[in-house]
Amino acid sequence: MNLRQHKLVQLTLVLLSEGMTPHKLALTLALGLLLGAIPVLGTTTVLCALAAVVFRLNLPLIEAVQFLAYPLQLLLLIPFMQAGQWIFRQPPLPFTRVELLALLHSGWRYAIEQLWLFSLHGVVAWLLLGGAGALLVYVVVRPILGYTLGRRQAGHKPAPNGS
Repeated sequence: MNLRQHKLVQLTLVLLSEGMTPHKLALTLALGLLLGAIPVLGTTTVLCALAAVVFRLNLPLIEAVQFLAYPLQLLLLIPFMQAGQWIFRQPPLPFTRVELLALLHSGWRYAIEQLWLFSLHGVVAWLLLGGAGALLVYVVVRPILGYTLGRRQAGHKPAPNGS
């Protein structure tokens, strides 16, 4: 676990001990991960801030999660677009990762003109696949946070036999 991940875990535990519910924490983590992986570059910070306001989530935590999810966004950009092409029964993307990067470096306006439909298809795939992934994260993380909170509130002490 690197330093950033460790700080995220520590922040989560502090928020849990300060009264944030396991539900809100799990929702914050799941939405931060989901929104951090959207296949539209440059939108994650605003989307996470909006989600934090609408759902009354912890803004620093959701922004930290989306920041850590940035490599995931880059990694899944083309797969989401490809999945979107498949969903809409369109031909595969006409470019590779290297060509996509070159397109992005050629200027944002030109890149948007060339990529808007692929991005739209990618967002649909992201909603379907990413939404299911976020639900899975929530379902797995919420009980873990509830268990952790219960142990902290009970002042869990190790059993006399050391277990």
